[in-house]
Amino acid sequence: MVNYLLMISGELENLTNLQPQGGVDDPNFSYFFKLKCGRCGEVSQKETCVSLNDTVPLPAGRGTTHLVQKCKFCSRESTVTMIPGRGKPLDNETSESGKFSPLMLFDCRGYEPIDFIFSTGWKVESLEGTKFENVDLSSGDFTEYDEKGECPVMISNLRATFDVVK
Repeated sequence: MVNYLLMISGELENLTNLQPQGGVDDPNFSYFFKLKCGRCGEVSQKETCVSLNDTVPLPAGRGTTHLVQKCKFCSRESTVTMIPGRGKPLDNETSESGKFSPLMLFDCRGYEPIDFIFSTGWKVESLEGTKFENVDLSSGDFTEYDEKGECPVMISNLRATFDVVK
């Protein structure tokens, strides 16, 4: 069992608190990433999608998980379970320092998550308090104008990494 903490970073111009639409533990937010098999090293061709509100029974034993998937090449069955409560929004201070902010913890058994894909369903607010909802980050950036603060706002240079956590 290895836990991977999804860490995000990016440049927030006149913005703060980048996070999923319903908060860092949004049960409906979809996380898209590629998976690498722990046995044969094969990387999934398509992105895998998991969310907190989608659970499936564990293949052996009791309980549930968020993903059960067989490797296309070696047929090893592996699981990914999301562990809420570890994330926090990417704020302006963290962005300006170039650091990463934790978003979600994944308990991966048999898989390693790689290549997180930013998509739709984000929210962010301007430094003046204007809220921008259902932000689409699939193109890698976001540009808008804050009427209240009378300034442009922008998200760019989005990056994501998975850190191994004990």
